[in-house]
Amino acid sequence: MTTFLASSVHDMKNSVSLLISGLEKTLASASPETLSTYGELSQMTYEAKRINHNLIQLLTLYKLDQQLYPFDPQYIAVGDFLHGVADQAFSLLRSRGIELELTAPEELYWPFDEDLVAGVIGNAFSNAIRYTNRRIHLDASVTDNFLEIRIEDDGPGYSPEMIDQTLAAQRGISFQTGSTGLGLYFSTKVARLHRNRGRCGEIRLENGGTYGGGCFVIRLP
Repeated sequence: MTTFLASSVHDMKNSVSLLISGLEKTLASASPETLSTYGELSQMTYEAKRINHNLIQLLTLYKLDQQLYPFDPQYIAVGDFLHGVADQAFSLLRSRGIELELTAPEELYWPFDEDLVAGVIGNAFSNAIRYTNRRIHLDASVTDNFLEIRIEDDGPGYSPEMIDQTLAAQRGISFQTGSTGLGLYFSTKVARLHRNRGRCGEIRLENGGTYGGGCFVIRLP
């Protein structure tokens, strides 16, 4: 049954990828000034990417569980990496008038699995876009010999229950909000795969930061 579900998810992912490709071609040939539905198309593309992202998370978790994923940390230019993640949401940021600030030292390189961490950052960035009012901050720095990447927004922030019960939030399902905890579970799994000198990665949810809203933090040793 697990293999059947994984195969079905893979087929769905391919179909959604084709949909995203078509939407992005339309957006690339237009602008908010020339296409009255530019904002709606950007939102549709964003939602399709969220679906695709969740399907990829499920497939990745399946491969990790079956010990099929080729975990491969390499030294990555962190600033270029974050710019690449942000570029995926350019059209939506533009249509919504969301301001993005990105800060990372040019000389900062760090060892991590680029694909896995891109999945974590992409998911957190997607949530920030969903809840922000108009500003998002991506920040990378080295703190206590950990690479710390923060995704901050100026939205309402996380509820106290979400911050205090992060593990429970990963396990629970809310039919009211549609939350399954998949994103947090995936992010925690990825962070803990990264180990160095007896330390492992971690994620943290906070409120405050640069804009006073929600802050998603991943720390990698």
